[in-house]
Amino acid sequence: MRRDCPDAEKRMWSILRSRKLSGFKFRRQCPIEGYIVDFYCVKKRLAIELDGEQHADDANAKYDARRTGRLNELGVRVMRFWDHDVLKDTDVVAESIWRMLTAGSEPSPLPSPGVPGEGERGTASPAAKNYGEV
Repeated sequence: MRRDCPDAEKRMWSILRSRKLSGFKFRRQCPIEGYIVDFYCVKKRLAIELDGEQHADDANAKYDARRTGRLNELGVRVMRFWDHDVLKDTDVVAESIWRMLTAGSEPSPLPSPGVPGEGERGTASPAAKNYGEV
């Protein structure tokens, strides 16, 4: 899976690998209680999941919700992002992850990165452009 991973996973790994995001260490394709999460920060118990088009249908969406629920029961927070958001809005995704890592707030159950800085003035995070390109 690591060798033939989708472009969105390659881009995400370019953000997370080698402690590039504020020094937090992530693992790829990490097993947790019988599930394999795309990316995982052990220190913060944070899983990052990337969703392609196949996750939009009802059966997969229900499975993802059960899976996320079980991971939450185990104390693992889960952030989900659509593949196209990772590729199109990389900075927004990185900002969302950085905020979660540094603030410890609960993630949205929806696979959407949101809008960084909304409602704030003059606040810039070190996450923006703090990573290499694929």
